[in-house]
Amino acid sequence: MFRDASANVKTITVKPKLAMCNFITDINRLRQFATDHGFDGIDWSFDLDHLPKGPAEYSRLANFLSALEPLELRFHCPFMKVDIGHEDLSDGKMAVRTFQRIIQLVSKINGKYLTLHIGLGHDTTKILSWNDTIDNLRQIVHYGAERGVVVCLENLAWGWTSKPNLFEKLVRLSGAGVTFDIGHAHASESVSQQYFSMEDFVSPHPDRVHNAHIYHTEIPGVGHIPPDGIEDIRERLDILLKTGCLWWVIEIKEVQELIWTKKIIDGYIAEIFQEKGSNLISI
Repeated sequence: MFRDASANVKTITVKPKLAMCNFITDINRLRQFATDHGFDGIDWSFDLDHLPKGPAEYSRLANFLSALEPLELRFHCPFMKVDIGHEDLSDGKMAVRTFQRIIQLVSKINGKYLTLHIGLGHDTTKILSWNDTIDNLRQIVHYGAERGVVVCLENLAWGWTSKPNLFEKLVRLSGAGVTFDIGHAHASESVSQQYFSMEDFVSPHPDRVHNAHIYHTEIPGVGHIPPDGIEDIRERLDILLKTGCLWWVIEIKEVQELIWTKKIIDGYIAEIFQEKGSNLISI
């Protein structure tokens, strides 16, 4: 069990970028809110029902998103029941084509990172093929790499990716990057029952952790719960600093809870860098 993360934190002189989700539909209001509250970027979730089709619509989306400059953009596919390893081969192939299409889109708008999931929206893994999941994820990762897009796998609160040993295999055998969701890790049975520690999600491949989703925990039927204070999430933030991951998405969509959580994280960052005697640099 990982006990004293802060004693092992890397000496980092680069400030983590704090990002928010695109939960404000008006893009100018979204940019203004992010800027007013000191966010560095937007973690943009695509809507499966409104994906652009073809070069003309790709260009329109690129122009639309350009209104967010100079905020950095990364991309997220929270698609329910769209699984690349579905036991129904036609469903699996359709999912692969969907993600390839999105990779093309992300590449054309100069995006560099895309997060996807395995098992999202399902209540069983029995409808998934382990071998097909690995083969298809490897194919998608390679497809992304050829187009300059790092495809990252997110850990969920249940299923294969909620178990650090299986998550490690999926990442290692596919070559995927990692999006470490600290709320899902907290909610997973593997951690709550102490079969694994939080750090086990990232310690086998710290150099592959490119993104983090930050909130306290997830409650079924309620959603993402913010921390009451820094002690709720300190250990997990320490783990992130150990990996060198510098893209931290506060994955909360209620405005006051989002602002509260950012205040907590800002205080933590200031404290850590003061303790380490580091000069904080923004990138």
